[in-house]
Amino acid sequence: MTPPDDLARAVEAVLFAAAEPLTVDTIAAHTGAGNVRAALDKIAADYAGRGVNLVERGGRWQFQTAADMAHLLRRDREEARKLSRAGIETLAIVAYHEPVTRAEIEAIRGVQISKGTLDVLMEANWIRPAGRRDMPGRPLTYATTTEFLVHFGLASRRDLPGIDDLCAAGLLDPVDLAFDQLTVEKEGEED
Repeated sequence: MTPPDDLARAVEAVLFAAAEPLTVDTIAAHTGAGNVRAALDKIAADYAGRGVNLVERGGRWQFQTAADMAHLLRRDREEARKLSRAGIETLAIVAYHEPVTRAEIEAIRGVQISKGTLDVLMEANWIRPAGRRDMPGRPLTYATTTEFLVHFGLASRRDLPGIDDLCAAGLLDPVDLAFDQLTVEKEGEED
């Protein structure tokens, strides 16, 4: 392993001292001129397979404990956060359709959601208000957060599984998919 250059050392120092994940622009503001992206890639490669890894989550970079070492750092067993079925469905709808309004969530789910469901997801810091829709009533929209990406180990929303992935995992019923396809085809014939 070759010794790191001054820029890579500076980027590494900034990331170690940071209290939260940083964007490339923020890192560049601290380190000055240079190819910060290349330095990040080099540092990530250098730390691959070690006890800590450099990862990008939602466009922000941070050092985190390697997944296979995390158990060594847990002093107390974390209480698993259990979401209700409504909470899971609502989180999935926000993740796949963001920004989305409460009415749109209810239309997709087919039932009303309680205010508490959105509150629980915001308290977990997995969703956030994302502005207002430019329409009558100016309804509030919701979107996922960087903490959502970090918690679920996603670099971006593009890493969410698609329909084929969900079918392969046995999470979608082929009968439901066939029924949905038939409904879409019938609606197409009526138009």
